[in-house]
Amino acid sequence: MLKVKVTGETANSVTLQLEGIDRSYANAVRRFCIAEVPSMAIDDVVILENSSVLYDEILAHRLGMVPIKTDLERYNLPEDCDCGNPLGCHKCRVLFVLDAKGRDKVTTVYSGDLVSEDRDVRPVSESIPIVKLAQGQSVKLEAYARLGKGKEHSKWQPCTVAVLTEGKGEGVFNLMVESTGALPAREIVTKGIEILEKKLKEIQVAVGGASA
Repeated sequence: MLKVKVTGETANSVTLQLEGIDRSYANAVRRFCIAEVPSMAIDDVVILENSSVLYDEILAHRLGMVPIKTDLERYNLPEDCDCGNPLGCHKCRVLFVLDAKGRDKVTTVYSGDLVSEDRDVRPVSESIPIVKLAQGQSVKLEAYARLGKGKEHSKWQPCTVAVLTEGKGEGVFNLMVESTGALPAREIVTKGIEILEKKLKEIQVAVGGASA
């Protein structure tokens, strides 16, 4: 019989003791936390003005790696959204605007300078450096964040660490998950298990249909 016990938890991490479970299943949960649980990340960037020292592509890449607070209840994966619009809609993407100018001295543009159309979907930290601007330089852009999965790109991984270790006794394992801040660590584990169970049921149905 499977037993799950929370042995440690902080704002961005959770440690679980799993007992009565096969190692392969426990490791599948770990992998799903990394690769299958969706989170928000900036994916499309429209550069309106950029006179900084960074090329447009580098600037867009840096924006993409900023962890974004995620709400899985209100937003859909693009492939699951009924809008059918390649540009997305209010149910599957969030618009961010950045308009920054260099002042009398070197100005650092931070993640907190990104203005989101949804105040609940924002960078997990306001102090992540994006670019430095000298006097007279400027950056003006629109950035679109959407849900994605870690198996597509690391920017969509909701956790920074997911480690499975042997526990005390046979069939006992410790799973530690540390969140980027996009989602609570406990929600990452819960969602990972839900997705794994769903895929296993799909396989079961497919195998049953094939044998019939």
